[in-house]
Amino acid sequence: MPLTSVAEIERKINKHLRRWLGVPPSFTAIGLYTKAGQMQLPLSSVEEEYKVAKCRTVMLYRDSHDQKVRDAGVTTRAGRRFKADSLVDQAEGMLVLRDIIGITNIGRQGLGSTHFQQWGKANREERRSLVQEEVRKLEEEKRIAKATQMATQGAWTKWNLPSKKISWADLWNLEPYRISFMLRSVYDTLPSPSNLYRWGLREDPACKLCGERGTMAHILSSCKTALAQGRYRWRHDKVLTVLACSLEEARKRKRQGSTRPGSTIDFVREGERRTTTGRSREVGNILEKAKTWELRVDLGRKLQFPKVVQTKLRPDAVLWAEAEKKIVLVELTVPWEERCEEAYERKKNKYQELIDECRSKGWQAWLFPVEVGCRGFPAQSVWKLFTAIGVKGKERKVAVRKLGEAAERSSCWLWSRREESCWKPGGEDVQ
Repeated sequence: MPLTSVAEIERKINKHLRRWLGVPPSFTAIGLYTKAGQMQLPLSSVEEEYKVAKCRTVMLYRDSHDQKVRDAGVTTRAGRRFKADSLVDQAEGMLVLRDIIGITNIGRQGLGSTHFQQWGKANREERRSLVQEEVRKLEEEKRIAKATQMATQGAWTKWNLPSKKISWADLWNLEPYRISFMLRSVYDTLPSPSNLYRWGLREDPACKLCGERGTMAHILSSCKTALAQGRYRWRHDKVLTVLACSLEEARKRKRQGSTRPGSTIDFVREGERRTTTGRSREVGNILEKAKTWELRVDLGRKLQFPKVVQTKLRPDAVLWAEAEKKIVLVELTVPWEERCEEAYERKKNKYQELIDECRSKGWQAWLFPVEVGCRGFPAQSVWKLFTAIGVKGKERKVAVRKLGEAAERSSCWLWSRREESCWKPGGEDVQ
């Protein structure tokens, strides 16, 4: 069977998959099969599996234990468009190059923290598996390269957020409308006024509420009328409620009140000296540094800042231990995913002066601006917050997932009422 026939089969499969997932025919196949994208589905490409199988067949004949099989000159045919032998040679060349480069550490990884199977030390079975894995990587690189060229459906390539994996259990348990909303919102194929105008289905791309250009980003995060009506505040409070529950559970845990400093290494740039500031260099579980903590959240009524300093600022959540003079500020933002870094810097600068005032009064203070994308993608700052307060492992993963679900469900509710001029803060079914 040639590759062209396999490609035709995959096109028919894609048609039914799109209908099953509730996405339009224009939805890119990259969104169905990518394993390195922002939204990852548990689906495999038939064309990719075909190429992997052909490459495996080539290596089975070429590296057979039987000398007669190796010398038989068996040719693995796959049509004129695809040569399995060439792809195997390309994959093996990449693996040899990886052996030459060696292990490369990323970010703050320590030396020796990562390992990989070396091509030169692998046996026949291991080499066959390595080549198949490399073929899959090459196919994924092609998808990502194509996605970066797509201005609308490839906008997620500019995000700097952890990805989200959808399992088969999620597909069976989630409501069909939510699955459709998640996929179409990530790839910007929702019927927004701007998209309808571009598709020739509407004469005016204006937002029904404010009259500006009604893009999906405008409707979910930038409409001034929606902001004045409290729609975004309502979504923010829904996410904050979930965050407050996680903070309260961490606060109620029994602890010993250990104040032992963490053993960390302060790296200093060449030519500079280590400077000691008022900021604590202690790491680890912040809540272990005191026995009793109090929590206030800006929900229901106006938050009154603790009697540490006089301020008009209202963080979303404050944890403090008066006896030990320790205070933790948490500021939540639910922005458009591409503006998460901007929101982090804005909130950090807004509350930095307040943190400095607390430290000048002799308090140890921590500030955690956290961002949960309005389409359900928590930023890395959320993981950093939970780690700092001692929420780790599976518990942290579940807490982060709940925050993402709260944002995504609330945005789905807002989207379904995007053309209603009269807004009533309800949506108890979003919980």
